[in-house]
Amino acid sequence: MSKIKNQNIKITNAWISQISDDSINPIFGDIKIEDGRITSIIEHDTGNPTLLTDENTIDAGGRVVTIPLVNFHDHIYSRLAKGMPISGDMSNFQNILKSLWWKLDLDLDLDMVKASAQMAVLESIRNGVTYIFDHHASPNNTKGSLSTIAEVIEDTGLRGVLCFETSDRNGSKLSKESIEENQNFFLNNTNKNIKSLFGLHASFTVEDKTLEQISEFFNNNNIGVHVHLSEDKSDNEVSKEKFSKSPIELFNNFGLLNRKSIVAHGIHLTKSDYTILENSGAALAYNLDSNLNNSVGLPNFKMVPKSTTVLVGTDGMNANIARSIKQLFLQLRHSGFSFDDAFGFMIRSYFNQHKFAKQFFSDFPSLSVGDRADLIIWDYIPPTPFNNENFWGHYLYGIIERPVKTVIQNGNILMKDFNLANIDEAEIASKIFGQGNRLFNKFRK
Repeated sequence: MSKIKNQNIKITNAWISQISDDSINPIFGDIKIEDGRITSIIEHDTGNPTLLTDENTIDAGGRVVTIPLVNFHDHIYSRLAKGMPISGDMSNFQNILKSLWWKLDLDLDLDMVKASAQMAVLESIRNGVTYIFDHHASPNNTKGSLSTIAEVIEDTGLRGVLCFETSDRNGSKLSKESIEENQNFFLNNTNKNIKSLFGLHASFTVEDKTLEQISEFFNNNNIGVHVHLSEDKSDNEVSKEKFSKSPIELFNNFGLLNRKSIVAHGIHLTKSDYTILENSGAALAYNLDSNLNNSVGLPNFKMVPKSTTVLVGTDGMNANIARSIKQLFLQLRHSGFSFDDAFGFMIRSYFNQHKFAKQFFSDFPSLSVGDRADLIIWDYIPPTPFNNENFWGHYLYGIIERPVKTVIQNGNILMKDFNLANIDEAEIASKIFGQGNRLFNKFRK
């Protein structure tokens, strides 16, 4: 897998959805890209299209261009889990973990991890996702696992924020290795395209001594935590029993929540929990498809403080962040939000995600001149006027309902007209199947 480099690209006849002051201001025109940057944007009338000039010109044909999508809570290691021969009890959340995920992650070796990453990046590109915040687990093959994923992400031209899931459920040796993998990766393996967080599983699989050790590392380094929080009622119940604290109280007491931290799910947060979350500045990443799949419930959206940073992830179920955004809106409506309030919540989340990503990648784009050239062209031509007043109606009911046609990252074409660039999909698919078959047979035993 390798990336194609087109350092001089022109996109013509595009609706360019520029971000400015927490609003989207679409303009129709052309984008010129040189050396990975947007060097000029030429606005012109829709009735006066620019004619195709050369092979490095992409005629958008009136389609919409936006910044790329970000998956704020992925589990790349889950990609080979499709069709696994599950024989255990799957009647509740704890049993789903024991019968599937905690068996599968122990079976993973680095070749399987690499194949999972290859599958994940191909899916991500096709869905317009070029930034991935991943939460990884392969406890029997911890050392080097994050570098294995990072290599695949970078080789394909994507960017990632990685961590390893620290847990005490597999004993002190593997817990120690997971802590060391997080620390070593943060200190030695990050660069302009790959960043890191400190991974924790959840409050019900960690002990005080582990949290104390991680807290000490936090005090000496500028890092956030990436952790599952109150995903199921059992998380709260076990935490109360073990620590006499709610999960978020526990992590907050150890100083693990800050403006770089991601708490995933947050389904069963109380009013006092939300106050802690708001005061800590940590971001809340919703994964609603996963919550529905695991039957763990849905958040009480009306309790979420407006100042809380809300992100969107897939929890490893897929790479389709556009569907996750739509799911968020539909669940807001289902929970009683008016159209205005549901749109307001979703719009705040959109700009929350933009700002949160910039904490890790300061050059995360806004589609302005001088920006890094990361963008996606949707297969959507607005059928009615398209402006800053009705952009979100187009976005929710039109743009994200259509597939992504072209993906450009750092001025490199990763996908053009639905075709992945410079990637032999058949060869990669064969490798993925080989490792998936190994995992299937190992899991079955």
